[in-house]
Amino acid sequence: MDRKLLSSELGRITPEQYRDLPQSGMVVVLDNIRSAHNVGSAFRTADAFKADKVWLCGICACPPSAEIHKSALGAENSVPWEHAEDTLALVSRLRSDGFTVVSVEQTEHSLPLGEFAPAPGKRYAFVFGNEVDGVQQSVVDASDFTLEIPQDGTKHSLNVSVSIGVVLWQWRSRRP
Repeated sequence: MDRKLLSSELGRITPEQYRDLPQSGMVVVLDNIRSAHNVGSAFRTADAFKADKVWLCGICACPPSAEIHKSALGAENSVPWEHAEDTLALVSRLRSDGFTVVSVEQTEHSLPLGEFAPAPGKRYAFVFGNEVDGVQQSVVDASDFTLEIPQDGTKHSLNVSVSIGVVLWQWRSRRP
C-alpha cells in the first residue's frame, strides 16, 4: 500500500518564501481571459511551476476576487501579478525587456509542444488566449513563435487552464 502524504509532510513554502526564490525566467500572460475561475487556476498553476509573474491583460479579473481565490487557493498571494490594459503593448514591452514571447495557439507554422525545449539563459513569456477567440492575431503576429498542443480528439482546443498546465509542465521538464 502507498500512503498519501499529509499536507504537513509536503514541505511547502510560504508565499513570502516563494517570492524570495530565484527567478525562473518565465512569466504567464493571460490575454483577455473571461472566467475568474480560469484566472484562479492560472495562478495556481503558475505557483506550481514557479512563474515569476502573471500578467492579467484586458478584461481579465484581478485579485482580490472570491472567484479567483476559490480556484487559486491562495496562489494569487504568492505569485506576483500585474494588470496591463493592452496585451499587444505588453508583448512589445516584454520583448524589449529580453523575453522570448511565445503565443500558445494553432497557427500555420506553430511548433508542436513536444519539440519545444527552452534555450539556456533565455526568459520566456507564454501568452494564453481567451476561451472563445484564443490569442489575438496581432499578439500572435508580435510573438517570436507559436506553440501548439497536439490533440487527437474531435475538439480543436483545451480549456485555457488545462493548456497552461500542459505548457508549463513542458517548460519545466525540458528547461536546462
